[in-house]
Amino acid sequence: MNDVPDFLRRFVTDPLTRLLMSVWRPTDTSMRRWALASVIGNAGIVVTGVTVRVTNSGLGCSQWPECNGGSLVPIAHPEHSPLNQGIEFGNRLLTFVVLALGAACFVAALRLVPRRRALLRIAAVQPGWVIVQAVWGGLLVLSDLHPAMNAGHFLLSSGLLAAAVALYMRSMEGDGPPRRIVHRDIRNLAFVLVGAVFVLLAAGTVVTGSGPHGGDDKAPRFAFSIEDVARIHADLAYLVVGLTFALLFALHVTDAPGRARRAALVLLAVELAQGVIGYAQYFLAIPPLLVALHALGSTLVWIAALRVVFLLRRRSPLQPPAPAAELVTGPSGTAPAPEVTVIASATDRAGANGTAEYARGDLPTP
Repeated sequence: MNDVPDFLRRFVTDPLTRLLMSVWRPTDTSMRRWALASVIGNAGIVVTGVTVRVTNSGLGCSQWPECNGGSLVPIAHPEHSPLNQGIEFGNRLLTFVVLALGAACFVAALRLVPRRRALLRIAAVQPGWVIVQAVWGGLLVLSDLHPAMNAGHFLLSSGLLAAAVALYMRSMEGDGPPRRIVHRDIRNLAFVLVGAVFVLLAAGTVVTGSGPHGGDDKAPRFAFSIEDVARIHADLAYLVVGLTFALLFALHVTDAPGRARRAALVLLAVELAQGVIGYAQYFLAIPPLLVALHALGSTLVWIAALRVVFLLRRRSPLQPPAPAAELVTGPSGTAPAPEVTVIASATDRAGANGTAEYARGDLPTP
């Protein structure tokens, strides 16, 4: 590149260098950015996977790991249009993007100074999970898109997305012991809500497996009535919305911190928007565009529910232990200072959540 002007050389090389250095010599900020990129990538591939299904492109590449005719890339095939092959092959290529993001998160967590073992453990899950997910996708193709395999594929994606969200949320916390900022019963309610959302996602896969969008005309379907499973799915959605209302009300009456209330309000807003899309697609005979939007909404509901749980606690930075010499003689080699007992007011001890005993959950909920 000696013939390239300096300004152009900097333009070409500096962004790539900065990108690589953000992985090899990460900061707290770059670690958070890679974690956020992983969340976006994993949410995106869920939506593109549904796009494959609603465009009847699921068997555009009918072999695995090859595409068709023993070729790794799409070739002319009498049973599959170039468009269908391109959509399915493009979705397969996105798997490598998600794998690269997972690997970048792992290397960044490994190289972060000081090393944070919690981040490293969560980040280590992602590359392996992507590989498992890719193998499952291959088995899905070999099963001619059986709806049970399709459901497992979606739920595995939801688990991987949960790991990505956990990495992002933990990257914004310290490594000190977790401290609840709400009553323990409220946090338990949030855990129940997350479980209900996961059940709702699972029920949605049954509705999908019973509906018209199987990914290919010869794909098998569940023998359930679409009206019956859609009604059960709607009932579960009402349960999730009701639990969210209960959580939001509990956070309000206990004067929980604003960030917790805002997170629950965001979750409720996403759920209501998702409900509108769900009813619209049902009464409009399940058009493909609304199905894809509904899949996007399900990922946003899942992300928002997980985010609520993390925002109902705080973690402070982990303080390094004091040197042994300071513990014996004091910081300057003199005798240690006498202990001073500071009696804080009840308001100081309790913070914004009532009394300290209430925050610990030792008193009953009002």
